[in-house]
Amino acid sequence: MDNRVWARRSEADGTWTIGLLAPFMAFIGPVTRVTFRPLTPTIERGRSLGMVETVRFTGPVRTPVAGDWVSQNPDLVTHPRWLNDDPYGKGWFARVRPPPGAAPPPGLETAEAVRARVAQWIAHDRIRCWPQTPDVQMFEIGVECSAILTQLNDELARRPAGTAVMLVTDDPTSPIEMQRWSDQTGHAVLATRRDEALYTFLVRKEEHPVPRMPRRD
Repeated sequence: MDNRVWARRSEADGTWTIGLLAPFMAFIGPVTRVTFRPLTPTIERGRSLGMVETVRFTGPVRTPVAGDWVSQNPDLVTHPRWLNDDPYGKGWFARVRPPPGAAPPPGLETAEAVRARVAQWIAHDRIRCWPQTPDVQMFEIGVECSAILTQLNDELARRPAGTAVMLVTDDPTSPIEMQRWSDQTGHAVLATRRDEALYTFLVRKEEHPVPRMPRRD
């Protein structure tokens, strides 16, 4: 868990794939830019592989593994949000291959071993992990649900397909109304959470929405 990175070893060739932990990506927000260090034949443990930038964070990605620097993920330059939306898949950062017969990298722990510490970190920093990183946040407190849905529709109309909007409201009828809204518009409600009197919804604008029930007049 050092430097908020993960590493996964390939049984086929011993190469380690390195990336950033999902809770860390949720904490720093949507990545706007990725820059890589120039590839070198080898790289030492703890050295920077590159930089990630968000609106409120800029920092290095450090390798927990020393060895031959095999590759970088070039797609992150044009798709930096993959670090947020698919951190253990398409959002991998780089690959490093240790020398043959090298000892296991010091300090690496299994996911099971760090599970409790990650849970404490998430709770302490109040990190909220979502199935898709929100692009827009709407806080509608003290507003009736009908007015909220009108504003949500206006917001989505201005945004491209795939946009995720996080909506926070205190309307107690919102869980029912949001499900009805999704059925009528065909846009997805990806997640729903309740924190005391507040309800949070993550919705996504679909490219080709398919309504499941007619709109009400």
